[in-house]
Amino acid sequence: MASYDFDLFTIGAGSGGVRASRMSASHGARVAVAEERDLGGTCVNVGCIPKKLLVYASAFGGDFEDAGAYGWRLGARSHDWPTLVANKDQEIARLNGVYAGLLDAAGVTRIEGRARIVGPHNVEVAGQRYSARHILLAVGGWPRRPEISGIEHTITSNEAFHLESLPRRVVVVGGGYIAVEFAGIFAGLGAEVVQLYRGPLFLRGFDDDVRTGLATEMRASGVDLRFDANPARIERSDDGSLVAELEDGERVCADAVLYATGRAPLTADLGLESVGVEVRENGSIPVDAYSRTSVEDIWAIGDVTDRLNLTPVAIHEGMCLAATLFGGTPTAPVHDNVPSAVFSQPEIGSVGLTEAQARQRYPEIDVYRSSFRELRHTLTGREQKTLMKLLVERASQRVVGVHMLGAHAGEIVQGLAVALQCGATKAQFDATIGIHPTAAEEFVTMREPVAD
Repeated sequence: MASYDFDLFTIGAGSGGVRASRMSASHGARVAVAEERDLGGTCVNVGCIPKKLLVYASAFGGDFEDAGAYGWRLGARSHDWPTLVANKDQEIARLNGVYAGLLDAAGVTRIEGRARIVGPHNVEVAGQRYSARHILLAVGGWPRRPEISGIEHTITSNEAFHLESLPRRVVVVGGGYIAVEFAGIFAGLGAEVVQLYRGPLFLRGFDDDVRTGLATEMRASGVDLRFDANPARIERSDDGSLVAELEDGERVCADAVLYATGRAPLTADLGLESVGVEVRENGSIPVDAYSRTSVEDIWAIGDVTDRLNLTPVAIHEGMCLAATLFGGTPTAPVHDNVPSAVFSQPEIGSVGLTEAQARQRYPEIDVYRSSFRELRHTLTGREQKTLMKLLVERASQRVVGVHMLGAHAGEIVQGLAVALQCGATKAQFDATIGIHPTAAEEFVTMREPVAD
């Protein structure tokens, strides 16, 4: 029997790679993990965590305005961007340490540097070779930008977290959740924001009612949201500002242009070709139901597989892989009924099928929809609407989709995701007593479907 330095060598210490390594070690495997950047990957360093902290910061402006309706008298206020960045960096450094501690406590060997596969069962890091029975690819993705003139003047979400000062005018290019969230962040902190998306409506893949509702709310909050608009080139003016010239010839001036037009798997220069790992044209790695690549002892999880690019999904895939390889219980990750949130302003929470998907899958569905101004804004005067939507398969009356646009949507939909996972029916929703007065109770009080 072949002798190896490790039972598992993980390339990439993001959320998925760390969880797979820790769980594998808990099963008694000898595990190493290599990381060329900071522990925690995208989510901890330039993704979920710092982004949510910036979202919190940007929401205070609206809260201060609303406070007056409730009797609070606030004096002059201003925002100090460097303080926010410094405090955010301190928290991220703490989390890096937490990840290091978790790996060390589990007995996982940490190796700093970029790892490459250099042959069957062999990995090299900084000139040092290691052998492993199994190799796991968990390298994640990286922001990508189009090759247009002047693109070097722009930033991505990576750099946005480390700006020295808050730009007064920002152009955000893109229509995915990262673009939407940063448009809200910058606008909430007081910047003038123009968001450009080349298609007719952003957030492709989310329910259409939620997409159109968010567009209305963002425009009402002051974001200059433009669809069917795309930069043809970026220029730097003599005064240092930037000009985005759109494909229709219009010119938009800004102090910063942020591109959030997609991410690409970080599979270049990993040595995959040396052992025959199949790679798709977009750089992602196809895997089977158990996360095995085209090579028997090489596995891949997380964003690099381009299955469902969410941090909790990568963690789930990592746990399943550990059980498969070392736990004695082959476990395929499940990608159905995965809840998600967009930390836009207002927020989106979603689980299950969109209306379009449900109509495509089932012969008949019932749609329950409610739009209302939440209690908080009856005093503030804001016209912001909360939208809630249930999709029910008519024959079985099983709830197959839940969607919300409004405050704390992610927190609310997380709980409802349990109900969908358990196969809850509309009658069971109706039999549940609501908590009053809350917005969430609307999900158990919608009685009449909308006209088909």
